[in-house]
Amino acid sequence: MSPEVSRLARQLGEEIAKRDCVLLTGACPGLPHEAVLGARAAGGLVIGVSPALALEEHIERYRSPYEEYDVLIFTGSGLMGREIENIRSCDIVIMLGGRSGTLGEFAIAYDEGKLIGVLEGTDGISDHLGDIVAMINKQTDAELMYDGDPARLMDRLLEAHQRRVAAGIAYRAPRGDA
Repeated sequence: MSPEVSRLARQLGEEIAKRDCVLLTGACPGLPHEAVLGARAAGGLVIGVSPALALEEHIERYRSPYEEYDVLIFTGSGLMGREIENIRSCDIVIMLGGRSGTLGEFAIAYDEGKLIGVLEGTDGISDHLGDIVAMINKQTDAELMYDGDPARLMDRLLEAHQRRVAAGIAYRAPRGDA
């Protein structure tokens, strides 16, 4: 990861914490951990959804960080299996960088009609989500917002979240077929 993308991830974590939001990640290294470090530096609450069954496996098998988390939830579901718990536990899903795991999380969030923020310019799968949505050609209640500035993206997402809550969209069961 480039120093600039790492900086953006940390700034995103800070912005999440500054708005009294909880940061929930897949408890893995890389960009999600950079966001965790930013949130912790700003005094935020950080929760990790681990693929492991216990801390020892989290550290040894998945080589994942643990000290910066306020809470670790051990799923025992593996890397891909924990994504459902991760996404369903969030009101807002934010994508940055990423590879196949990010794509899987996006697919769940999109199908389940989540509010999805995309931090632009962070490389990886996130920079291609607009094309992917066009290829999917499926209507869901998902709402995507793109921005390259973490503070502006958070402001826009929180405003949209309040609107969705008022309209009853944020907390209803997903519609449509898988």
